[in-house]
Amino acid sequence: MTRIDAKFAALKTAGRKAFVAYIMAGDPDVETSLEVMKGLPGAGVDVIELGVPFTDPMADGPTIQLAGQRALAGGMTLSKALDMVAEFREGDDTTPVVLMGYYNPIYNRGVARFLADAQAAGVDGLIVVDLPPEEDEELCLPAAEAGLNFIRLATPTTDDKRLPKVLQNTSGFVYYVSITGITGAAAAKAGDVAPEVARIKAQTDLPVIVGFGIRSPETARTIAGVADGCVVGSAIVDEIAKGRPVAEVLDFVRGLADGAHSA
Repeated sequence: MTRIDAKFAALKTAGRKAFVAYIMAGDPDVETSLEVMKGLPGAGVDVIELGVPFTDPMADGPTIQLAGQRALAGGMTLSKALDMVAEFREGDDTTPVVLMGYYNPIYNRGVARFLADAQAAGVDGLIVVDLPPEEDEELCLPAAEAGLNFIRLATPTTDDKRLPKVLQNTSGFVYYVSITGITGAAAAKAGDVAPEVARIKAQTDLPVIVGFGIRSPETARTIAGVADGCVVGSAIVDEIAKGRPVAEVLDFVRGLADGAHSA
């Protein structure tokens, strides 16, 4: 059982919804992003998604793209992102950490080496948005063998014919993208999300977590209310981009987490 599996089992027992927070590794710099990361569990975050910056982030909207550019300009790399996780683990051995990014940096490092390094650093799961199920032998299956969850995205355009293929080797949780498009592009609506979550849950026992388009505690509450939890990224990254002190960023995150947990 991974930390992700254990976390969702504990949340289910407690009757609570999950709150997942995304930040970009190295944005605006390594020290600040690590300080934010270390503060997320105390702000109510159940699972941390740590973005690995990439030069061509096809699924990301302007907010996350700019965060990635700032991180790359500051020298952030896949190796340094793994170092961040390892340093985080020195003080927290329970909060799940998911790396979210693209396959190119992993491919360049070598899959076997990457998985060994990720496991040693304390990574629990991967979201690699540009590897479809047809490429599971590239990374998904080796990751599972290494004890890491491989989390897949389902979208409004994932129809009933495609969904079983998407779910077949997914583990940890299913990330449902609430809108068609890129991150931060529109507002999530519970009325649209609820039937899609039900459709996915009819085909899997995995938790379904909804992301994209959640920017306020109220939206976090309504979306978490029709799923197993929600994830917020762009709104948090926006606060970091404004140069807010870490304490203010964490207060913002705490409000979102309280919204999700009140569902």
